[in-house]
Amino acid sequence: MQELEKLLSEVRACEICTAHLPLGPRPIVQAHRDAPILIAGQAPGRRVHLSGVPFQDPSGDRLRQWMGVSDEVFYDPQQVAILPMGFCFPGSNSSGDNPPRPECAPAWRERILAQLPHVRLTLVLGGYAQSYHLGPPRRGVTEAVSAWREYWPDQLVLPHPSPRNQGWFKKNVWFEEDILPVLRRRVAELVT
Repeated sequence: MQELEKLLSEVRACEICTAHLPLGPRPIVQAHRDAPILIAGQAPGRRVHLSGVPFQDPSGDRLRQWMGVSDEVFYDPQQVAILPMGFCFPGSNSSGDNPPRPECAPAWRERILAQLPHVRLTLVLGGYAQSYHLGPPRRGVTEAVSAWREYWPDQLVLPHPSPRNQGWFKKNVWFEEDILPVLRRRVAELVT
């Protein structure tokens, strides 16, 4: 068994934060050594926890549209690795989902990233992923997304594709006009 496959089996059996998970553990991750694209998100939502399929929700529909890829490409681990900051649904609060569990990233993230040598584009979704991949947060979402050229072509900060962000999308039409065409071209270069 390859090292990454063994590691992913360990991740899928992980129970380090079971006591803090309202629906219990169900680590959700997708990876293959050859994947050229990495999606670094926050944590699975309730719907994804129930299905066991990453981004199988309205946020995922929008993300796939942003990237210009089919479900077949998106769910092919050799094309797209999906590595959230927390692998399990962390529960909800009055304003949305709870933050990713803090135990997850230190336990697994570096070990998995070390097994993904072919990643050429990392899509960074959310503040926790920004802090991890880009250093301590220096800016809010709008400022981080608008500074996309600082990280391009290796990384791209995206707002969360959640339907809850409709207001942000309406207020920041430049995102769709300026960034999404560039993102789609880059993704098309990387996937087969």
